[in-house]
Amino acid sequence: MSPLSPKRRSELRAEAHKLNPVVLIGDKGLTDEVIAEIDRSLKAHELIKVRAASAERDARDAWLETICQRLKAHPVQQIGKVFVIYREKTDEEETAPPPAGADARADTKHRRRSGVSERGKQAQRARDAEKRRLRDAADMERKGKFGKGARARSEEPAAEEASTTGTSRPRSRTPSPLPESGPRRRRPRTSR
Repeated sequence: MSPLSPKRRSELRAEAHKLNPVVLIGDKGLTDEVIAEIDRSLKAHELIKVRAASAERDARDAWLETICQRLKAHPVQQIGKVFVIYREKTDEEETAPPPAGADARADTKHRRRSGVSERGKQAQRARDAEKRRLRDAADMERKGKFGKGARARSEEPAAEEASTTGTSRPRSRTPSPLPESGPRRRRPRTSR
């Protein structure tokens, strides 16, 4: 196990800055279970933070040395009660097959979670686009922009029109005059 170069250690410290501690060494100290959890975390992430609950500096220093020796890991940084530990993944860890039957369960779980295949997603997008098109056409028809809605509105009695617009008074058949266009008038300033 070759020591980390200063440049690599600096890069790892920068990466570890955003990490949160994933393992906590509690009041019982550095037990075999804690070592096993640190090992699992290193297999999964390579670079982890570990928080120690002890207030004794000597005990924390000894724990960091013990962890690195037993797990063949590198100490990157120790700030107060937080250790940053790095262990590069080996080829066996990267190519290790999952437990028997786990791949089939994971594949089924993934399909169940995603819910719809890619072809189903495309069909859903097409249905959504058609719904939007029909809704927009209905809005245009209701507003009298085109189609039979403009003709049907002129033939409908005023009572039916009032019920569709949501008011008790019938709508005026004469359009309101548009405001005169011209230069925009500014409001006079009264004070600064």
